[in-house]
Amino acid sequence: MLTIGRALIALGLATALWGIAASIVGGRRRDPRWTASGRRAVYVLAVLLLAAFVLLESAFLRSDFSVAVVARHSSTTTPAFYRATAIWSSQEGSLLLWVTLMAVWASAAVRIATRRLPDVTPYATAILLGFAGFFLALSVFWANPFQMLDPAPPEGAGLEPLLRHPTMMFHPPLLYSGYTLSMVPFAFSAAALLRRRVDGEWIATIRRFALAAWLVLGVGILLGARWSWTELGWGGYWAWDPVENAALMPWLTGTAFLHSLMLQQRRGVLKAWNVSLAMATGILAVLGTFLVRSGLLSSIHAFGASTMGLPFLCFIAVLLVGSVWLVGSRSAALAPDRRIGPSLSRESIFVLNNVLLLGVCAVVLWGTFFPLVSEALTGTKSTVGPSWFDRYTGPLAIGIVGLVGLATMLAWGATSAAALARRARVPVLGALGVTAGAGVLGATSSPSSLALFACAALVVAATAGELTRAVRARRAATHDNVARAVSGVVSRNRRRYGGYLVHVGVAVTLVGVAGSSAFRHIRDVRLSPGQHVAIDGYDVSYRRATGELASEKISLGALLDVRRDGKLVRTLHPTRGYYADLGASAGPISRFFDGESTSEVGLDAGVKRDLWTAVQPDLSPFTRLMNDADQRFLTATPNVDALVVAGLVAHYEASPPPATFRFIVSPLVEWIWFGGAIFVSGGLIALWPPGLLRTAAATVRLRRRPSLRPAAS
Repeated sequence: MLTIGRALIALGLATALWGIAASIVGGRRRDPRWTASGRRAVYVLAVLLLAAFVLLESAFLRSDFSVAVVARHSSTTTPAFYRATAIWSSQEGSLLLWVTLMAVWASAAVRIATRRLPDVTPYATAILLGFAGFFLALSVFWANPFQMLDPAPPEGAGLEPLLRHPTMMFHPPLLYSGYTLSMVPFAFSAAALLRRRVDGEWIATIRRFALAAWLVLGVGILLGARWSWTELGWGGYWAWDPVENAALMPWLTGTAFLHSLMLQQRRGVLKAWNVSLAMATGILAVLGTFLVRSGLLSSIHAFGASTMGLPFLCFIAVLLVGSVWLVGSRSAALAPDRRIGPSLSRESIFVLNNVLLLGVCAVVLWGTFFPLVSEALTGTKSTVGPSWFDRYTGPLAIGIVGLVGLATMLAWGATSAAALARRARVPVLGALGVTAGAGVLGATSSPSSLALFACAALVVAATAGELTRAVRARRAATHDNVARAVSGVVSRNRRRYGGYLVHVGVAVTLVGVAGSSAFRHIRDVRLSPGQHVAIDGYDVSYRRATGELASEKISLGALLDVRRDGKLVRTLHPTRGYYADLGASAGPISRFFDGESTSEVGLDAGVKRDLWTAVQPDLSPFTRLMNDADQRFLTATPNVDALVVAGLVAHYEASPPPATFRFIVSPLVEWIWFGGAIFVSGGLIALWPPGLLRTAAATVRLRRRPSLRPAAS
């Protein structure tokens, strides 16, 4: 199996190199035979890599520890659900997943674009295969996933405990999908510049890929935030970690690209802006992949230091220099067909919004790499904390949301002040009402949050007003009921109303971020059973300690009764999980507590607030007991060790020492996930193929027609 796997990825590298050469020759000579050969190379590459990925996945599911990556990242005691995901917890497996996804999306893009852009597609094919070739070279020469262990160990090291969470089944593949889908706009924008095809046809061809990249990357970011909130035990969902930032940056530039490409299609403007954004998004996606693997910046999400930093840096430098040269050398062809409209127009607001989006990206980029800059200039690695990021990104986010609300009320081309005043009357009143209500509830302590609430209300009200006007017009023309009128309006202009729904979702998410950041209450206390603590109107009492010995970990925790006004609200059960240290020097008993540990938070979630708690048991009183047990049982004996550890767990339940708790009452956290669901729905509406909607509508109409067949007698 290992020989077949190594052969598949080596053959994949050779196929990519052949496809690059054939595509370039075919493009330069305009020879369809060479072009077709390059195109077929993409399809063959996808098949080869899918086969290699399935082969490695089967090794994880079978717990084949003769495969080195399986032995390092899985075990027989790892549940099957997590064994299936362990493949992308490793450096080698994640690279294979990345390039496999890259080949699949490239195959789809090349197939779609061949007829629409026959002169551009060969060069785009070569660029896409270049990306695949680089990552395959890493897999073949630096991080081969099919390395063998001989002899094979009887047991594996197991999956990283922090990754044993349901969201980890989807979070990394979604991020990688977003990164790899971003390569498609990059390739076609660069190929269009090479062929001097700077019209809007290349944008029309790749728009869905850009939208899909933005959507899945956004979902991946949200799932990562959810994992952090429920699993990491520090009490937050976003820490401005370098790897978190690495995923956010291409999402921001992708957002700007999706807005500005509409201007090129409608007005023939922002040609240079669009190719620059497409290529910047692709480069930032590669940069994000690099940060996870280089060990250059410290992150809980990274794989650690590796030898791949230099190849990545060289590749990113080639992409950056090549992109700047292409845009600069084609500057004359990228001149706009006309000027951007007046200040009171949707396109002007889009441009200003793009500037703010890129401002946020610049802040995140500078803050992420500031430690390296400071070390290079001063010799000391200094970092900037979350408060620094919040100070600069907060006002920019408020401006972005406010401009989104304004753009919704403006028309393409020009809007008169009188027309804007008529459209803005109800949304502005709604925003003022929300502001007054939030102020009454105590939001005046955070003016920035209050401003964001007002801007978000403006977005929601303006969107509702636009949809209401369109539905009224359709009902007047067709006499449909409200539901059918809404369906008809949305299906006829999915991009517009899907985009509106996305704006509402992002606004709601930012309201959740602002509320949960500005108005949360935190208490760290040390409690013994029977004691209690008050926090933000809640009384939390520590009823008793809990302990459980499972196949892979020991869970020590607490049962907490939460009361408000004397009434029981919820019983929470936070725990701390301890995984065994498999090192040779670990004691036979103490090793069960000396390995990795994770938090399982106790959470009472609601629309108004989340009540969150984590526990840190105090094991110091048990140190002497564990050391004595290590001396008595010098040689590990599974049955005896399990009995001794079970006795220690029972002793903890019966006589627990005081434990340290963190309690957080955080308002509006659930609005983050609710807003995420809204923007995902909007993205799917905008992405949905129009033919499917027309077919569904026709089917509904056909079913509603009266039957022409005679009734059965």
